[in-house]
Amino acid sequence: MPIRVEAAETFGARLAAGRADGDGNTAGGGRQQAGMWVCSGSPLVAEICAGSGLDWLLIDAEHSPNGLESLLAQLQAIHGYPAMPVVRPPSGDPVLLKQYLDLGAQNLLIPMVDTPEQAAELVRAVRYPPQGIRGVGSALARASRWNRIEGYLENAAQTVTLLVQIETTAAVENVSAIAAVDGVDGLFIGPSDLAASMGHLGQQDHPEVVAAVEHCIRAVKAAGKPVGVNAFAEATARRYLEAGVDFILVGADVALLARGSEALAAKYIPTAVDDVRASY
Repeated sequence: MPIRVEAAETFGARLAAGRADGDGNTAGGGRQQAGMWVCSGSPLVAEICAGSGLDWLLIDAEHSPNGLESLLAQLQAIHGYPAMPVVRPPSGDPVLLKQYLDLGAQNLLIPMVDTPEQAAELVRAVRYPPQGIRGVGSALARASRWNRIEGYLENAAQTVTLLVQIETTAAVENVSAIAAVDGVDGLFIGPSDLAASMGHLGQQDHPEVVAAVEHCIRAVKAAGKPVGVNAFAEATARRYLEAGVDFILVGADVALLARGSEALAAKYIPTAVDDVRASY
């Protein structure tokens, strides 16, 4: 007899348990979720990060060398640790999302969502008919543990968290409408691309960018949805936490390795200039 398997907790459920109010206080005894990017494509690095004590990991496939096989290996490496894995695909292509879901990525962060119509189509992409268009292949898929999760098809929508990313001026203008889309479980603000969209490339801490981020935080919280943000600079991260974000990314595996190895080299190799690079 095969063992009975239960679906893992979703990031959406964890966020709902600890959503922050406008003063950064959390409900239900929870707390704001701090995480980091995992961009190396290495399951070994992912497992090291999973044991760090951070709440969640964003496995990136938009700007990182990740395909289906490496994503699967990293999900398997992280499984069993408290850190919650979230996967970012390169786009919201429904065929790609179907594959991600089938290999067991329960928590998806979709980049570059500018309109409520886009968000609604993404909801359809992650749900089975009649609510959506996700193809049915659960008997072949890790998502259902090869049909060892009882009632997977009927309850699949409850096993998926859909987060959408606000990264452009158009998305900022539409943020309230995007947050109102039923089936979108939370919004995540990307200040880097947002800064570029606003004409401030590489200036995530520009006052206009920060103001836009804080506007989005207020709008999403008013809609009753969890809101997150990317902020590597500690002062900026603290500011957004105080503004009430529910989840935040504060570093990346590759950035930590780059800056750490540079610091090690600087201890032993003389340099002519003090060349400090930004982490993001």
